[in-house]
Amino acid sequence: MGFGLSLTAAGEVLFRCPPDPVTAAALRRIRPRGCWQQRLGGWVFPLEAAGRLQQQFGERFRIDAPLQQWLDAVRVPLPPLPAHRELIAAAGLDQPLADGRQLLAHQRAGVRWLLARRGAVLADEMGLGKTITALTAARAVMRCSQARLLVVAPVGLHDHWRREALALELSPCLISWARIPAEPPPGGIVLVVDEAHFAQNIHAVRSQALLRLARHPRIRAVWLLTGTPLKNGRPIQLLPLLMAIGHPLARDRRAYETLFCNGHWRQAGGRQVWDCQGASRLDELQRLLRPQLLHRRKRDCLDLPPKRRQFHGVSLAASAQHRFDAALQRQLSRYRSRVAAGLVRSDAERLALLTAMRQLGAQHKLPALTALLQRLRAAGEAVVVFSSFRAPLLQLQRFEGGELLTGLVAPPQRQERLERFQSGGSDLLLATYGVAGLGLGLQRAAHVILLERPWTPGDAEQAEDRCHRLGTERTVSCHWLQLGGADDLVDGLILSKVDRIDVVLGRRRRQLRRQSLVRMLDELVQP
Repeated sequence: MGFGLSLTAAGEVLFRCPPDPVTAAALRRIRPRGCWQQRLGGWVFPLEAAGRLQQQFGERFRIDAPLQQWLDAVRVPLPPLPAHRELIAAAGLDQPLADGRQLLAHQRAGVRWLLARRGAVLADEMGLGKTITALTAARAVMRCSQARLLVVAPVGLHDHWRREALALELSPCLISWARIPAEPPPGGIVLVVDEAHFAQNIHAVRSQALLRLARHPRIRAVWLLTGTPLKNGRPIQLLPLLMAIGHPLARDRRAYETLFCNGHWRQAGGRQVWDCQGASRLDELQRLLRPQLLHRRKRDCLDLPPKRRQFHGVSLAASAQHRFDAALQRQLSRYRSRVAAGLVRSDAERLALLTAMRQLGAQHKLPALTALLQRLRAAGEAVVVFSSFRAPLLQLQRFEGGELLTGLVAPPQRQERLERFQSGGSDLLLATYGVAGLGLGLQRAAHVILLERPWTPGDAEQAEDRCHRLGTERTVSCHWLQLGGADDLVDGLILSKVDRIDVVLGRRRRQLRRQSLVRMLDELVQP
């Protein structure tokens, strides 16, 4: 491993040097500040520090070719964009779209807000039309600078982006999250990222690829779109998004983790590890995020019918309860046998138990779900059913029919089934959260059933809001089926996480509820 300056997979500067105290002292004086990363074997600095590093160490250490190309591009910046008022004029906010639509008031305000920022997170609730807002803003920049539009979006949403872009007479370059390029196309680029919460794990390959692309000197603007910027209520999930848009809070990663993620060193496995999975100073974080993160709710922007949650308790007959308990014990015994054989970790028993309870619970709730479905369909209602697991959905389809959307269905077939449901060819849609919980509009249905809940509140809200969005004409009823302890635990955790998310996004302020999953599961784990 050679010494010198290089470009990381995330578009940062990696400096490997001998363990020299003088060099280390000089590195600590570099601003923006870097930090030591053991897994990379060197110091990592933001790209903004590259010039200072090159000036101070360039004669002693080599600079690799990719980093040198970036530094050369930085020295020849793109021509500046026109003033904000000229960009607004180029946006044509009062002109009808090619399909006859007019931008709504909140969409026009969103365009103005985006055009005032070169890096931003548009975190409106699902169903407010983030796609058309971002496209309109991008069109204004393209008209004023000859820039090109690059859109990163899940493959299943590419058709949606093409249709919306056609209304603005645009032809964006669409790429999937799995194929983010290391280098953007030539010329100035407007980068729009849909479902930006896919990059909430800073160590994930796709997060690293996005950061490298977003930091490229040829990027004119980076606009991230997500209805769930904080899916799990942990501020650390926001850090990759803030790094991508160049937020001042992200210039010093360690300071962010310390201040807002309750970052601290702790003992684990006989060694010191850095723990930044907590949350702290949330009110201050919300205030500092406000200039570059816009979060608006449907109830403040649209005159929509209400969304109501209904909790349905499911009870099992004695024989069914006996089968459930026996199956759960078999799952637990099988897991402990694998632990004894050294195949899995011993410290994940609680998680394994909860996962088994969710899977078994989904199967045992099918009779109650079938009865609810039959009642709603007999009343002429269209229904959407969500689950994390394919098996109960397949079983349900065999008896009740309907359109099935899972990861095993190819994108063209998904679109056909979706259109059939939306056009009235079917009154039942069965879908997994990962496939139909993102980006799709299912306004025809006024009833959404969550067979069991995902781990994060963001995914649950995404699923519900497939039906509760722009174009909804009736009250949307969201049915949560609850069977025993597993659902009570997960639902309680979801509601607890929502409190933290609400504080960060500025929805409302209230005392956070604290629930210990460990404590609640310990009783269930006992033999």
